[in-house]
Parts: sequence; structure tokens; C-alpha cells
Amino acid sequence: MESRSACVFGIDRSLSGKAWQWRGGNMDLSDGPAGLEDDIVTQLLLSRGVPRADLERHRNPSLRAFLPDPSVFQDMDVAAERIAQAVLTGESVTVYGDYDVDGATSAALLILLLRQLGHDARYYIPDRLLEGYGPSGEALVRIAGEGSSLVVTVDCGAMAHEALEMAHQAGVDVIVVDHHKCSPQLPRAVALVNPNRLDEDALGAAHGHLAAVGVAFLLAVATVRTLRLRGYFETRREPDLFGLLDLVALGTVADVAALHGLNRALVAQGLKVMAKRDNIGMSALIDASRLGRAPTCSDLGFALGPRINAGGRVGESTLGVRLLTTTDADEAQTIAAQLSRLNDERRAIEQEVQQVAESQLDRQHNRSVIVVAGEGWHPGVIGIVAGRIKEKTGKPTLVIAMSADEAGNGKGSGRSIAGVDLGAAIIAAREAGLLIAGGGHAMAAGLTVAPDKLDALSQWLDERLAADVAQSSAGRHMLLDLALSPGGLNPALVETLESAGPYGMGWPGPRIAVGPVRIVKADIVGADHVRLIVTGPDGGRFKAMAFRSGETEMGQALLHAAQGRRLWLAGRARIDDWGSRPAAELHLDDAAFCD
Repeated sequence: MESRSACVFGIDRSLSGKAWQWRGGNMDLSDGPAGLEDDIVTQLLLSRGVPRADLERHRNPSLRAFLPDPSVFQDMDVAAERIAQAVLTGESVTVYGDYDVDGATSAALLILLLRQLGHDARYYIPDRLLEGYGPSGEALVRIAGEGSSLVVTVDCGAMAHEALEMAHQAGVDVIVVDHHKCSPQLPRAVALVNPNRLDEDALGAAHGHLAAVGVAFLLAVATVRTLRLRGYFETRREPDLFGLLDLVALGTVADVAALHGLNRALVAQGLKVMAKRDNIGMSALIDASRLGRAPTCSDLGFALGPRINAGGRVGESTLGVRLLTTTDADEAQTIAAQLSRLNDERRAIEQEVQQVAESQLDRQHNRSVIVVAGEGWHPGVIGIVAGRIKEKTGKPTLVIAMSADEAGNGKGSGRSIAGVDLGAAIIAAREAGLLIAGGGHAMAAGLTVAPDKLDALSQWLDERLAADVAQSSAGRHMLLDLALSPGGLNPALVETLESAGPYGMGWPGPRIAVGPVRIVKADIVGADHVRLIVTGPDGGRFKAMAFRSGETEMGQALLHAAQGRRLWLAGRARIDDWGSRPAAELHLDDAAFCD
């Protein structure tokens, strides 16, 4: 256990069982700012790995500062030349996407790009339940038969060996634009653009954190450059590539891609584009999400993204692409409203599956990797449930929906924890004969498994990943960026903290400790959320929220055991704008008694 002297405020075991430590340098302002060598934003950047010499580039991340030459990626120039050829000759092109947000935004980006180039492209989004993930050979052959001589797959295709071979035999060219893990042998394609190719050199591999929509944007840059060199824009306007960044931001955040380097620049600039509301479908989506302001990074992950996802999970897989590419405001409003209804339906289905899945956890407390399975589970929500259980247990989790048909095969979705590469493990399990299909990236994976291999898969994953999970769990602390007295939590501080964003995976939002405080009021609101009103000796008073925590050990302690006791609270500072004037509140991650 950490020595108490090494822990912030001597807290070596909080209400969530963690030791509190500084993420970077000591930023204890609870007794005033004395001793703080740098301003808060500088400290936040340094603690997220930014070298001091590179601070200015990261304060306001721009594309000019972070965008690489697209040619550093394998096959990028080949792909750009092939798309440029299709534009110049008027070939029929189909964009083959995935049914999630990254797939929908990637497909929409290329469709809008081609539209601005004077070339209409078709799109094809497979049905999650009937066709499953990735390009199918049958669909590609059918697309070829309908007249398309070029297919561009986005957010899928890196492992589609059989399907792409069928496409080749049918005489259709395929360009793969993906970011998922690849095997040493690549499928047959005219070009396969993916920073996670095993043969990618250092310059390209350095951008392995890109979502597929980020790779698609780089392909758009390369395609426009190619056409410019061909003289295509001597008589026409060049596409507004910057105007496509709202799609890049949405797909990147919703796919939980790491928000450092280029991704952070793409999202930061994309949020600015989104605020202009030039994309009719995106504007309707914002309205359907009841956002009365410009979207923030968290809105992309918790409000906009889930609605796009709902179409592919429990509705019609093409709704996301249709919404993001429509030029009809009435159609956009209709689709956005439909996606909101589907999202409500998804929540209800998800709750049912999660309840049954969590009932299996007692039998797996000794496992390093959680694997739960059941018949009748909707495949469209298992990824979300896997994420919920991962957060609850702190372990990589696979949730598998077993089919009730004769074969009984299971479709599974997994979510991982930092330091445990689940996608690589799933690919290795497939190569070991334990899976019918499978792939993914470090933090998320999908698979198909036969029922008689389920137990063997669980055991294999447990043995393969046990050491990585143990190492990751041993390193779990509650990392703090800043400590304040209660009176220091105010809207101006929130604005300062947010200026070092956008925050997300790989660029964690600043966690602050506020205290000591006493609880004035504690109750349950909404769906199991704990609400606190607290006050401090300096007269500071604020609201704190612990979401989905009513039944947790921390939630119960805050509700019943903390009355009259002094506490430190840790979490994210947010603006509560429900009242007559904005106020700062704290969204809790943890709490600890002072005495």
C-alpha cells in the first residue's frame, strides 16, 4: 500500500478504495495559490505529457500544427489516385460503412466530399442483426452488379479477407479505410489505409490512435491534393475540408479514440465547426438532443453519439448517414426525432440486458476478464452493457448474445481497461481456433463464437490477460490535478480548466479535490444518482452529483454515514446553468473522510 505521506491529504483508501495521488505536480490551492510555479493550464498540459518546449502548440491545438502529410501512410497516395480517377471519369462509387457513429461519420464525410467534387456516391450500411459487422462478399458482389466499379469501405474491412477476395473476383476495386487491428496478411484491396497496419512505418504508426473518420479525413486531404495537381480546380471551387471537421469530431469522440496529438486538434476545431450549425443534419441532431448551446466534447459522447448509434443498434442502420448527408431540413428533423425515440428504446433494452448480465458476476469474481453470455440479449446493446460492467468491475468485459437458432453461435462485444489490449487478444483467439470471427482495437472488440467454445475462450482470455489486468489494477489510483477550498469552486475556475481541453480518452479531464466540507443535504434523484449539498468553513457552498451511485459503497456512505463528518470530494467541475445564473458544481468520482 502507498505510504500515507505519498498520498494527497494522507488519503490511502477512499470511499471507492483508492489512494489519492497527484497526476503531475502538487497543485494544492486549498490554502491559497502560494508555491504554484506555473499557471493552472500550463500545469494541466505538463501533467498530460506535453514537453515544456511544446506548450504553445498544445494550448490552442490547430490543424496546421498537428496535421501530418497524408503520404506518410501506406497506400494513401494509391487510394487518393484511385478516387481522383473515379471523380475524373465519372465512375460509380459506393461507400460501404459501419453502423456505429465512427462508421456513419466516415461514410458521410466521403459522401459529402465527393458531392462537393461534383460526384454523387452511393452508400451501403449493413444491418447489424442480419449481416453483422464488416463487408460481406455477397453485398460487395451485389454492389458490383448494380454498377459500382469502386467501393470504399470505412471503419471496416481490415480483416475481411474472404469478402474482398469475392469483390476482386467480381471485378470491383475496393479501398479499405480503417483503424482496427490488422493481421500480418492483408486482404486483397487496391489500397488499405490504416495506421494500425503491422507494416506501417513509424511516422504512420504514430497516428494509430485515429478513429476511422480521422483516417477518412486524411484521405480527403490527399484526394483534393491529387485533383489539384491534375488541374481539376482550375474551373471549380475546392471542397471546404475544414467544414467537414464536425463529422470528424463526432466520430472521434463517440468511438472513444485517444484525444491527444492530432485527434485533439481535430476535435477542438471540429467543435468550432459544429457550433456554426452548417450541416443541416447535425443541427437537427443538436436540437433533438435538447442542447440550448453549442455542443461540448462530452455532449458528443453522451448526447449526439448515442442517438446516431441507436439507428444501428435497434433501428435502421442507414439513419445516421442519411441524417448527416441530407440537404432537406424537414427530413433532417424527422430522422433526428426518430433517432431520439430509438435511443429511448435502446435505453430500456439495455437496462434489461444489464440486469441479467450483472446477475452472473458473482460466479466470476476470481476472473481477470469478465465474460457473460445469455440467450435473447439484443446484440445492439451488448457493447454498452460491456462498458457498464467494465466500469463497475474495473476489468475487461465481454458480453455475448447467444443465438437461439440451430447453430447457437454468440455475437459478442468487449470493452477493455487502460493497459490491456483486448483487440489484439481477440485476434489471437481467432487465430488459435477459439472464434469464428473477431477483431477490434485496444479498448474495444467484437467477436463471433460457437457455443461449445465459450468456456475455452473465457479460460484462454483469463490466462492470456491476467498479468496485464493485474498490472493495470495495481496502478489504479485516484489521480488529482488540483485541490481547492469550497469557495474556490466557481464558474471562472471551470472556464480556466476547460481551456486546456477538449478532454476525453488519453487526455483526461481535470479532476479536482474540494474540501474539507460537511454535507448539508443528501438524497437520491433520478435513476440512482446521489445529490449532495455541501458547505465548507470558508462559507463556500455547492452541489455535488454522484451519478449511478446510489447502491455503491460510496453512495451509501454519502447518504447515511457522512452526516456531521468532514470530507474531501473529488471529481470534475461543471457548470450548472439551470438556475437564474450559472453556478459551479462537482460531478463526483470519489470521496474520503478527513477524520
